[in-house]
Amino acid sequence: MLSVILAAVLSPDDPDLIARLKEKNHEAIGEVYDRYGKLAYSVTLRITRNQQTAEDLVQEVFLRVWNRAHKFDSSRGSLGMWILCIARNVAIDHLRSTATRIARRQSTETDLEKLCFHDDFVSRISIMQQMKAVRAAAANLNANQRSVLELAYFEGLTHSEIAERLNQPLGTIKTWVRTALISIRSEMTQAASR
Repeated sequence: MLSVILAAVLSPDDPDLIARLKEKNHEAIGEVYDRYGKLAYSVTLRITRNQQTAEDLVQEVFLRVWNRAHKFDSSRGSLGMWILCIARNVAIDHLRSTATRIARRQSTETDLEKLCFHDDFVSRISIMQQMKAVRAAAANLNANQRSVLELAYFEGLTHSEIAERLNQPLGTIKTWVRTALISIRSEMTQAASR
């Protein structure tokens, strides 16, 4: 799953699509949904572990994308990453409510392997190539680095909460996170230049 998220960083943006989205073009939001809807669903599902909740949250995600499109700044990151950040935040906000914490403990994880992220053949090939690069970058992480990134991203834990959960000093957790991100960034930069 971490590799899917990182692949969104590499997805090429379509300036025309972004411009039409900012102009509140209804076809543009449809194209954005077609491109990123299943990916946003997989993130909300991974975090909430509840299919119905994830489906509801994806609607919230794209409502926010529609209402906040004017705030998107391509100099700060890709459209895909922006949408995935919104999806992550919406899902974590949902989990932080008391009622959903109880429901989450009782739910079971749904099989994410069955999700298809893109219907377009060319997009599939591009994503597959990106996924290979991301998997290679993630494979170089040690178990501690991978663990802290997953706890931070998928469970929304702070560095302090991760330190408590893993029974490690806070400084150690911060070092693991920093070195993991540096390693991934370096690997992805090298892969992009090939």
